[in-house]
Amino acid sequence: MAAGYLDILRARHAARLLTGTLVGRLPNGTAHIAIVLFTRAEGGSYTLAGALAAAYGLATAVGQPLLGRAVDLHGQPRVQLPAAVVSALGMSLLAFTGLSSLPLAFLAVIVAGVATPPLEGGLRALWPSVLKGEGQVHRAYAMDAVAQEIMFTVGPLLVTVLVSLWSPAAALLVINAIGVLGALSVVLSEPSRTWRSAPREAHWLGALRSPGLLALLGAFFFVGLALGSITVAGVAYADDHGRESVYGWLMAALGLGALIGGLAYGARQWAGAPERRLRYIVGLLALGYLPLTLTPSVPVMTALAALAGVFLAPAIACSFIVVDRHAPRGTVTEAFSWLVTTFGVGAAAGTAVAGPAVELGSTAWSFAVAGAGGVAALAVLLSTGRVLAAPSRTPAVVTGSENDRNGAVEPGFSSGHKA
Repeated sequence: MAAGYLDILRARHAARLLTGTLVGRLPNGTAHIAIVLFTRAEGGSYTLAGALAAAYGLATAVGQPLLGRAVDLHGQPRVQLPAAVVSALGMSLLAFTGLSSLPLAFLAVIVAGVATPPLEGGLRALWPSVLKGEGQVHRAYAMDAVAQEIMFTVGPLLVTVLVSLWSPAAALLVINAIGVLGALSVVLSEPSRTWRSAPREAHWLGALRSPGLLALLGAFFFVGLALGSITVAGVAYADDHGRESVYGWLMAALGLGALIGGLAYGARQWAGAPERRLRYIVGLLALGYLPLTLTPSVPVMTALAALAGVFLAPAIACSFIVVDRHAPRGTVTEAFSWLVTTFGVGAAAGTAVAGPAVELGSTAWSFAVAGAGGVAALAVLLSTGRVLAAPSRTPAVVTGSENDRNGAVEPGFSSGHKA
């Protein structure tokens, strides 16, 4: 497994694209945490913190598919870098003006969210032009999922370190400046500059004309809801225990669990339809969230958070291939951007619900929102089994073609078809 990853990283441009994308996505990956900590430091309530984080998530949900479609139509550099700069300026406005004007604060997070660049989908569109052969592309998907969990492990710790060394406002500024540098590294690379989307059928719905993709997005809305609620619930738990650092450790444990799960998942080949396997994985994910409602001591809670994260990366990795199997031709960046959008809307709903749950009930109630989200995600997958069982086309990878990577098979998954 490690040797396979090293082979990919030795390929020209691969390490740069992976690193640049992860760094460029750091502002988006830590935004909810940074916004909640900033709002609390400014004297805002949990409800206000949740509302601002929700506004950011909803704005991201609106911007991602629009920017993803723009990338498919106009290329990566003309969209990704300007979007990253505008998003950073929005967060900078929040950092400098604070909560003195709530309309301005909401405007700042909305601008930052709408302009968040679709780097995640862009990276998956680039892999076939960088790597040689179907096997390397498959391995890159597994590595991509694992690398994301590293970011979600390191990101919360980085935010809390910046907060402790300087301030929540400084954390917002530094994180977003780093994000712009990451986007710049990606768009200046040769693969990004030369990539072009495959021809697509003109349709106003774009990727959303696929019923299977809609079913997947419905399920992952609730996965996002679970993760968003944990953002607020974790802060409340840390406040209950009188230590701000507890929050960083909980979020890092959640990411570490997902990292371990992703490594284990990508280490073997899987037989059978990925849609069916996804139902089992999401069921285990929901089961892992439920014990968090016990809110035990910090060491035990940290261990439970790590356990809760174990099935997150496998669920994401499995969702990649489901998107590939159901997205219409020529909509690669847009389709993956809709997946990001689903997480954004779900996370926004989760933060919006978890804030009042803390204030009206208790910290345990806010963690219960996460468990409910996981159960709802499983219910959607179970109720849409027939739609998901009928992919719109047969996937196949041909290096160098955007839509060919759109048909890539899942990391660690043997489809039984030869490309």
